[in-house]
Amino acid sequence: MTRARNNPASKRRRKKILDMAKGFRGARKSQIRLATEATNRAMAFAYRGRKERKRDFRALWITRIAAASELNGTTYSRLISGLKKANVALNRKILADLAVSEQAVFSNVVVLAQQAE
Repeated sequence: MTRARNNPASKRRRKKILDMAKGFRGARKSQIRLATEATNRAMAFAYRGRKERKRDFRALWITRIAAASELNGTTYSRLISGLKKANVALNRKILADLAVSEQAVFSNVVVLAQQAE
């Protein structure tokens, strides 16, 4: 046990884990075993969260596009279908941004999609 504690590699590994555990509460920030468990769990949540964020934003964009297309007299699915038929290559992120900030341009896009159907 004493040899492992004097090992520079294990010291670096422990320091790295304790640095990652900064800001945690209680013993989870200072005791290596609890800090290891807490950081592993936090990193798993962070990994999963990076995937979920992409899903959440896509859902937000779709909601915004659907609301704006309803105001322009069509449905989300008809809009997307019309845009595909018209070969308009606007992704959902750009469409949602147009729907929020440039309503006139979005209305023109809706008209273009309705003509293609």
